[in-house]
Amino acid sequence: MSSATEHIRNFCIIAHIDHGKSTLADRFLEITGTVAKREMKEQLLNSMDLERERGITIKLAPVRMKYQAGMTTDYILNLIDTPGHVDFNYEVSRSLAAVEGAILLVDATQGVQAQTIGNLYLALEQNLTIIPVINKIDLAIANVEKTKEEIVNLLGCRPEEIILASGKTGAGVADILQAVIERVPAPPDHGSQPARALIFDSQFNEYKGVVTSVRVVDGGLNKGDRIVLMATGAMAEILELGYYTPKFTPAGKLQNGEIGYVMTGLKNVPECRVGDTITQTANPARSPLPGYREVKPMVFAGVFPREGDAYQELREALNKLKLNDAALIYEPEHSPALGFGFRCGFLGMLHLDIFQERLRREFGLAITITVPSVAYRVTNQKGEELVVRSPQELPESNYLAAIAEPWMALDIIAPKEFVGPVMGLASERKGRYLNTEYLSAGADQRALLHYQIPLASLVTDFYDKLKTVTSGYGSMNYELKEYEPTDVVRLDILVAEEPVEALAMLVWRDSAYAAGKKIVASLKETLPRQQFELKIQAAIGGKIIAAERLPALRKDVLAKMSGGDVTRKMKLLKKQKKGKKKMQARGKIAIPPEAYLAVLKR
Repeated sequence: MSSATEHIRNFCIIAHIDHGKSTLADRFLEITGTVAKREMKEQLLNSMDLERERGITIKLAPVRMKYQAGMTTDYILNLIDTPGHVDFNYEVSRSLAAVEGAILLVDATQGVQAQTIGNLYLALEQNLTIIPVINKIDLAIANVEKTKEEIVNLLGCRPEEIILASGKTGAGVADILQAVIERVPAPPDHGSQPARALIFDSQFNEYKGVVTSVRVVDGGLNKGDRIVLMATGAMAEILELGYYTPKFTPAGKLQNGEIGYVMTGLKNVPECRVGDTITQTANPARSPLPGYREVKPMVFAGVFPREGDAYQELREALNKLKLNDAALIYEPEHSPALGFGFRCGFLGMLHLDIFQERLRREFGLAITITVPSVAYRVTNQKGEELVVRSPQELPESNYLAAIAEPWMALDIIAPKEFVGPVMGLASERKGRYLNTEYLSAGADQRALLHYQIPLASLVTDFYDKLKTVTSGYGSMNYELKEYEPTDVVRLDILVAEEPVEALAMLVWRDSAYAAGKKIVASLKETLPRQQFELKIQAAIGGKIIAAERLPALRKDVLAKMSGGDVTRKMKLLKKQKKGKKKMQARGKIAIPPEAYLAVLKR
């Protein structure tokens, strides 16, 4: 007797950034006829403008396809396209919890990369079936045999299990779909049990409220059912449900094993959380499904509205973004200089960059972002332990007993000829070398270097520097290891002798002078010149450790004179000099966004 879920396959694509996940997903949509040719465009599942502009996937994207494997059988294939960048690996981990199989995609021109390994380990933790695929075999510089050898060493699979494909030309794509049907197990048939559906993603729709993406694990959901969200206790009625094709396609019900969306009309955003379990009120489940591991933000920054009266708009925008970006964490914060805002936690600098761009584009908000810092564990003289996420929270030195900072386990993959420059970069950033493995043999072999490194060394420009020293061939992946003792101080930046709170930062004591020098130099280049000489200073406590002066704009006060005695000219110049002194004592300056960005990218 056949199971109700026998012809369902749930799978996702995991890979390093820019290995061709979204292009391969396009070919799947074409071959299965899910999207009409006239509606087809490149990277169709990357729906955000930012994703298209930057050529990266930021959001997971589910889609349901029908595929006829034999003469009579229609299979339902539920695909989730995932991001590749380490800053968005929480999107990947949530996708993996909703499926039974994963296509491990490796670029034939680049081979196995650091985030390939990172994403593979996430999939193996979920006991997923892995289908290895080598992509971009049509390119002239593709090295298929070397890439095969790396995958065999990584997975321990047989070379004949690896599928060769090209997302661009469509070669081998049908073989991948066939392998999904043959190798990925069907979802277990739990149709007779009380309904339980896992929310793995959500978004806010102005007209329909919160739209949740769900994987039905037990039982089924029907339109009109009364439901309860087990973690928050929120109750609602299912107004509409259906599938992503990739547009919303309404259906009467979602059955056990299927992936789709549920609209409840809930407008209160916090009631509908990613990782929650939906069940029916008429026949509720006894226990919720296991949710997701708690996301640990790596980088913290203060976010404040440029206009004080936009605080409520910012709160609503963050609520809606949180639905769409489950890795975002925030809490209210007040700054004497910047007013009311939020302390936000991000997974990395790219995550922060995308976040501020989305606030600007999707919500039209002008914001000020403080210099990012990591979370330090501080023990005061009373023995109490505090978590310090911003320079303003750091107690005075005479109240401090100890400070600990987060250290990361860092994996770097690079061709062996770049091992020296990579080691130089890591040791310059206080990295501790562990060991080196080689992924393949031969002249063009690549090294996997294992390091331990402070998170503060990674969060600014480490990835950019790595790309520079490896001519673009290096890649990295990292995860939290532990906290270790450190010596950090608060570095204040003063402009016109007024401290600029948004530019204050926590730095190691031994690198404070170099950091202060860099910041005042970059501010000198980006701040607009004023009618008076501008002092730019970096200070620790009351001690100035670096300073620059921005010369005053000189207004030609003699231009209005048509002639006259030299004493008249001197009188005017003295008057101007006196006015400039007065301005220097009282002058205020509005710091433009470019200046903040210059320091953020320092």
